Amino acid sequence: MRLSICIATFNRAAYLPATLESLLPQLLPGVEVVILDGASPDNTAELVTGYAARYPQLRYVREDINSGVDIDFDKAVLNARGEYCWLMSDDDLVCDGAVARVLDSLSPSPELVLVNADMLAPDMRTVIVPRVVNVEEDRDYGVEDWPELFCTVGSLLTYIGSVCIRRDLWLSRERALYFGSCFIHAGVICQPPQLRSVRFVSQPLIHIRSGNAMWTSRAFEIWLIKWPQLVWSFQHLPLAARQQVAAKEPWKSPKILFYWRAKGGYNLAIYQALLRSRLQGIRLWMAAAIACFPQALANILATEIGR
Repeated sequence: MRLSICIATFNRAAYLPATLESLLPQLLPGVEVVILDGASPDNTAELVTGYAARYPQLRYVREDINSGVDIDFDKAVLNARGEYCWLMSDDDLVCDGAVARVLDSLSPSPELVLVNADMLAPDMRTVIVPRVVNVEEDRDYGVEDWPELFCTVGSLLTYIGSVCIRRDLWLSRERALYFGSCFIHAGVICQPPQLRSVRFVSQPLIHIRSGNAMWTSRAFEIWLIKWPQLVWSFQHLPLAARQQVAAKEPWKSPKILFYWRAKGGYNLAIYQALLRSRLQGIRLWMAAAIACFPQALANILATEIGR
């Protein structure tokens, strides 16, 4: 088995069929799909069982309890049989020819393949971002290229569908440290020692469905706390590279808080849960004031300032 496409899913029966319809017809010999279901309460089991009857290369593993996205992806890799594991989200679409393109990229055995993606509106009809990484040629990176690699693909690492990694490498690296981070793949990839061979495929092979992440309700915590914390934990990477990928503590910025208030992503409940214990003095009072500021008015002001 050359390639396992690993999908961790939870309660996404409304979106999973579109993902599978884009993926399963592309399966080639030596390729399997592993779906790890974190105890979905919807009809995911019935849905996937139906697909498995039509596609023998699809294997379905259902957990008794939900362990969270990081542990579920780790379990999907544990259940995989392929030399490489391409991690895949449960609501994005695979572009035509993507599986064959990834298989071609696995020679001569890089440790990691990162594939570019585009971003579409939730209805998957309108392209919002043609290329997450605005690079138009494939590149190979070695150990000495890691600062450039991290700066170039840092934003892409927030999308798990971009990652195709050697299974033995995944299993050999620290993983439990990143349970609960929501970005276990980035932790596995970026921890020391640095990978010796990384291939970047510039052609977008994934259509990302924007605004549909399972963690939308936790967006403030994910993007302003968890992701920056993870990026800044890679202390072996140059300071400038980390600064380019994520500000160290963006939640300290009144400007950023006001922007999140304007778009409805920051409120008094978030302030009390996440910031009250992290801030002091004038920053604390400003964060509280912004959390209480009328969201509609903040949106109007932010729109005017952005013009």
